Amino acid sequence: MDNPRAMVRWTSIVGARPQFIKLAPICRAIAAHNQAGHLPKIEHSIIHTGQHYDSAMAELFFVELGIPEPAYNLRAGSGTHAEQLARMTERLEPVLAREWIDRVIVYGDTNSTLAGALVAARLEIPAAHVEAGCRSHNWSMPEEQNRVITDHLCGVLLAPCRTAVKNLAREGIGGARDPRKRKVALVGDVMFDALLANLAVAEVCAELNMRRLGLVAGQYYLLTLHRSENTNKSERLASILSAVEDLPLPVVFPVHPRTLRIAKELNLNLDGGNIRAIAPVGYLDMLVLTKYARKILTDSGGVQKEAFYLGVPCVTLREETEWPETVEAGANRLAGIDRAAILAAVEQPAADFRRKASPFGQGKASELVVAELLRGHAEDRRHAAD
Repeated sequence: MDNPRAMVRWTSIVGARPQFIKLAPICRAIAAHNQAGHLPKIEHSIIHTGQHYDSAMAELFFVELGIPEPAYNLRAGSGTHAEQLARMTERLEPVLAREWIDRVIVYGDTNSTLAGALVAARLEIPAAHVEAGCRSHNWSMPEEQNRVITDHLCGVLLAPCRTAVKNLAREGIGGARDPRKRKVALVGDVMFDALLANLAVAEVCAELNMRRLGLVAGQYYLLTLHRSENTNKSERLASILSAVEDLPLPVVFPVHPRTLRIAKELNLNLDGGNIRAIAPVGYLDMLVLTKYARKILTDSGGVQKEAFYLGVPCVTLREETEWPETVEAGANRLAGIDRAAILAAVEQPAADFRRKASPFGQGKASELVVAELLRGHAEDRRHAAD
């Protein structure tokens, strides 16, 4: 284009299932901006680190959610945190170095998030963090380390709730006293946008999928389990499975590939008692399984929120959560990994939280993200001209 102000170039760096879900509504909001003829036009590309490379954890989500094909797939694969992060940064740096990028966008709290923020900072490319400010206050969690470092590297922090904004303020990010003048914006949760956009489509296949699995609405529990603190320690994983297999209803368990591998190495049975282990499912199937479950048992932050949005009680298999609002609303109980505590949390009557206003926005987060990034781009240009 003759007018350089008529276009901006953004790159989203993703690599794991939760990030694909967050990315999808951002892609739709960018497309809507461009189709409306607004300026500047946004040229948006996607870099897939390959952190999740199983087809059920990656390609299926791109297809289901209508996400454009990635411009690059770094194929970082698995390994230790250090090995994976090293491969990501090594392969990402030359890609970003040769591309003219106005803004790097990273999502959530995985190794892909941290790799994107690190390389962008080293190359002095402005970066934005979607889902900034979330804190579990548990420094032993790799996800906590990733999200805190990412927030301190990025210049634009897009927070999903007021608690996240307060967390950033306590760390000196945002506000008049921030020496780097980083911008914090309360935009809401893009995962809420994704759920609202896809629930009607998921419902079309709901009856077929439930019948295929032999499930009756409200007559099963849903279990997800993938965090390293639960899966890498045999005693923790065994304690959770011991509690869950004794629940009075079937427990549908879509098994994460890493959890399956570790369980096999530890010789743990994933099909004990009422547990029904199944292969990983796509996003639409997961929405259906969540909506019609009696209760959810999970160590996933994203699943906690989806249960909240769908009005399904949740039992979190951790001692803390990044989403304290769900606990305060009575939608979520923190049970940890103790067998008796898990069983007690499941048996407790659920609070009526469905009529409470969402603390995570009204389903317009992706539009606000795009608006904030465009505003930040205009400010960057003004500062460069001064």
